Amino acid sequence: MSGRGKKRAVPGKPGAASKKTKSARAGLQFPVGRVYRLLKRGNYAKRIGLGAAIYLAAVLEYLSLEILELAGNAAQENKKARIGPRHIQLAVRNDDELNKLLSCVTIAQGGVMPNILSQLCPKKTVRDAAPPQAQSGSQ
Repeated sequence: MSGRGKKRAVPGKPGAASKKTKSARAGLQFPVGRVYRLLKRGNYAKRIGLGAAIYLAAVLEYLSLEILELAGNAAQENKKARIGPRHIQLAVRNDDELNKLLSCVTIAQGGVMPNILSQLCPKKTVRDAAPPQAQSGSQ
């Protein structure tokens, strides 16, 4: 085995049952331990506290949740069961704050926002208020 994955609790050992992951203690889904390891290995600072990893994991989880919720709504509007890059593009570009955050990001296979310039649309002519009356046979 490669040594990856969660360890199984052995009933004979006294401290095995009380082991909880850092993510479970923080109430998060994103891996706090992995974020902590990557922060330490990245040489961003001499010392990295565990609170920084928890905070960063919580922010990443929140952003992912927000984007996936908006993309899911966009997929439902298009009557699709799966979220694709197009739905993520529509979700991000229609939200002001996410659009500002990801303004310099290109989403592959995302397409462009639907936009037709008003100058290209045909001009609406103003019809007479009363439609022309049919000519009667009597004159």
